[in-house]
Amino acid sequence: MRKVVSIVIAVAVLAVIFGCKDHGAQKAAAPAPPGQHKLNVVTTLFPLYDFAKAVAGDKAEVTLLLPPGVEPHSFEPRPDDVVKMSKADVVIYTNEFMEPWAVKLLQSVATKPEVVDTSKGVKMVKAGPGEEHEHGEADKGHDGHIHHGGLDPHIWLDFANAQVMVENIALGLIKKDPANREYYQARAKEYQQKLQKLDEEYKSGLANCKKRIFLHGGHYAFGYLAHRYGLTYISAQAVDPDAEPTPQKLAELVKAIRSNGLKYVYCEELLSPATAQMIARETGAEVLMLNAAHNISKQDFDKGTSFITLMEQNLANLRKGLQCE
Repeated sequence: MRKVVSIVIAVAVLAVIFGCKDHGAQKAAAPAPPGQHKLNVVTTLFPLYDFAKAVAGDKAEVTLLLPPGVEPHSFEPRPDDVVKMSKADVVIYTNEFMEPWAVKLLQSVATKPEVVDTSKGVKMVKAGPGEEHEHGEADKGHDGHIHHGGLDPHIWLDFANAQVMVENIALGLIKKDPANREYYQARAKEYQQKLQKLDEEYKSGLANCKKRIFLHGGHYAFGYLAHRYGLTYISAQAVDPDAEPTPQKLAELVKAIRSNGLKYVYCEELLSPATAQMIARETGAEVLMLNAAHNISKQDFDKGTSFITLMEQNLANLRKGLQCE
C-alpha cells in the first residue's frame, strides 16, 4: 500500500507540473475566493459526503473521492485523486486509521487546502468488546490499514460521534468561508437534530427485543453501534476485511447462532455475502443486510440515497433479527 501511494503521488505531481487534465468521474471546480463563489469540498467516504452536503447546502460543491460501488478498505488512490485534493478548498476525511492513504496523499498537496479530520474530539475504542483506548493508539500493519487489536475507525456508527463529525465539518467550512458562518452553523444544527432523532429511534426501537446479540458475517464494523445500544456483537473478521475467517472462527459463529437461538445472520454492503450465506446454510438462519455506509452502490448514489435512510433500513433489519416487539 505504501509503495502504491508513493507511485500515485509521484505521478500526480508530474500531472500537476505538466498541466494534465482531471479525467475523474466527478470533476472538482477550481478554488474560489471565500464568500464569493462556491467552495470546492472533497470528501473521502460516503458518510462525510452526505454530512458535508447537508452542512454546506448551496455554498459548496461537494464531491466524493471514493468512486461509488468501491469498497473503501481496499481502495487504492489514483493520480487524479491528488489532483482533486490540490484543487480543493476543503478536504474532509474520517480519521488516520480509516483512510491512511488520505493522510499520505495530503502530505504531497502543495496548495494546502483546509483539512478536516472529523474524528477530532471523538474517543475511539478498540476493535473488540470491552476494550477502550484513547485516540492515537493503533495496531497498523505494513499495508497501512488498521488491524484487529487496533482502534475501530467506524466512528460514524455511533450517532453521537456523527454529531461531533458534523460539527467538525461545519468548523472547517467556516474557517475557509467565515462570511457564511451563520449559514453553516444553522445547517449543522439542523442536521445534528436529525441525527439525535435517529439515535432516539434506535434507543426506543431496540429497547424491547428478545435477543441482545447479533452476528455479522463480515468485518468488524458495528462495534460503536452495538456499544451505544447495549448489544453484543460478533463478527466473522477483524477490522481488515481482507482477513479471511478461520475454520475455527466459522465453527464458533455456527455454535453461537445455535446456542443463542438466532434466526438471522447479517452481511454487509459491497462485500461478498459468502460467509453469512455459509453460516445460514449450516444453521437454517436467514441472511439480512446491515449497512455500515462506508460507501454505496452507483445505483444508490444516483438515486440520492442518504446516510439517514440507510440507518433507518438498518434499524428495521436489526429489529427483525433481534426479534423486537
